[in-house]
Amino acid sequence: MDSQDKRGGGGKKPTLVGSFGHAFQGIFYVLSSERNMKIHACALIIVVITGLYVHLSQVEWCIILILIGAVISLELVNTAIEKTVDLITDRYHPLAKIAKDAAAGAVLVMTIIAIVIGCMIFLPHILP
Repeated sequence: MDSQDKRGGGGKKPTLVGSFGHAFQGIFYVLSSERNMKIHACALIIVVITGLYVHLSQVEWCIILILIGAVISLELVNTAIEKTVDLITDRYHPLAKIAKDAAAGAVLVMTIIAIVIGCMIFLPHILP
C-alpha cells in the first residue's frame, strides 16, 4: 500500500465492519509472515489444551487469557513498528535500531512474565 490510505475512500472513515476486516487482515498478515508470531500461536494452542486438560479455574483462565492477549498484542505492535521503520528508511540508522530493538524488547519482557506466571499456574496442577 502506498502512503495514501485508500481504505476509507476519499477520506471517509471505514465502516465498523470494514475496521474489523482491516484488523483481521493485520493479524493474519503477522501470523503468516512473522516467525515469532507462529511460535506464540503454537504456545497458545499448547497452553489452551493443557489448561483444558488440567481444568484451570475461572480465575486462572482469566489470567492466562490476559497474558496471551498481552503477548499477541505486543507482537502485533512490534511488527507494526518494524514495518513503519522499514517504510521510512531502508538504510541503517541508530534511531531505527533503537525503535526496533525496544519494540522487540517489550515483547520479550512480556513473554518472560507470561512464562513465569504460566509456570506458577500450571505447575501445581501438573506436579504432585
